[in-house]
Amino acid sequence: MFDVLKECLSIACARGASDLHISVGIPPTVRLNGELISLESPPITPDDTNKMIRDVLSDEQLMRLEANGELDFSYSIPKLSRFRVNAFRQRSCYSLAFRVIPQNVPDLASLRLPDVLNSLCRKPHGLFLVTGPTGSGKSTTLAALVDDMNKSIRRHIITLEDPIEYLHKHNRCIIQQREIGNDTKSFSLGLRSALREDPDVILVGEMRDLETIRTALTAAETGHLVLATLHTNDAVSTVDRIIDVFPAEQQGQIRIQLASELVAVVSQRLFPTPDYSGRRVATEIMINNKAISHLIREKKIYQIPSVIQVNRAQNMQTMASCVQDMLARREIAGESVETFLLRG
Repeated sequence: MFDVLKECLSIACARGASDLHISVGIPPTVRLNGELISLESPPITPDDTNKMIRDVLSDEQLMRLEANGELDFSYSIPKLSRFRVNAFRQRSCYSLAFRVIPQNVPDLASLRLPDVLNSLCRKPHGLFLVTGPTGSGKSTTLAALVDDMNKSIRRHIITLEDPIEYLHKHNRCIIQQREIGNDTKSFSLGLRSALREDPDVILVGEMRDLETIRTALTAAETGHLVLATLHTNDAVSTVDRIIDVFPAEQQGQIRIQLASELVAVVSQRLFPTPDYSGRRVATEIMINNKAISHLIREKKIYQIPSVIQVNRAQNMQTMASCVQDMLARREIAGESVETFLLRG
């Protein structure tokens, strides 16, 4: 059964798919440029997924999957690729979702990300957030930023990931990569430990809970640059999410901390190219300045989009303006963004 799985993963890599889905009752399915495409293969059976699970999991991982019903882990096939995998139980059967991780870390230029991100990651301390829906390339953007630092400046970088995706080699930076579940129990515990490990930069794969967000703010406040992701769609919802996760009596203090320590919020989405042969990233960029900081302190977050719009000279941009510019340059398919523009 391993040969069947390896063949499916090989096809996914060869076609440039972002994901492979293994689910009972349907053929293996890949996501190619955002669209689901079934492979020419018989439908998967419960026995198939049971065998695949045992092929790719250690005994300890299998115990965790059986106990919890789901498991995140990384998996690699030599000379093919690495994969971020989620195994989960549904209707008494197992399913697997594989995210393809390229062997080499892409650079910022190849991702067509704005040049301003390079300078933002040179800040000595603060909180730098990359946000967007699932599958919008947040982890890839963070990996590219770490790789850019690794090539150009000397820093001690500690990453907390669930699971580890891109593998970084020591270059100009010392990079320590810790995996949740294997190297540390949780993001919050790993983050607290990182503060005692002399880091310059801490990457938090996802700020999931109050304790992780609180510790990330403390780390930024005490002289560290913290890179992290959130599943939010824009700068306004990002700031709201961070503040709202705290009890009402603590939100005033959190507003002051966030207004002081936030470096930038980069929100991103992927849209297909006009010929649907690939996807391009569109970004909203909010860089914290005196005006933004004031709005956060004074509970006027709803005014942030207006400040972004009038500060394009400072490399800020709203998602809507970025999408309109990309449409004008014919970089993305017009019909793919109609709903987004109407909603915006």
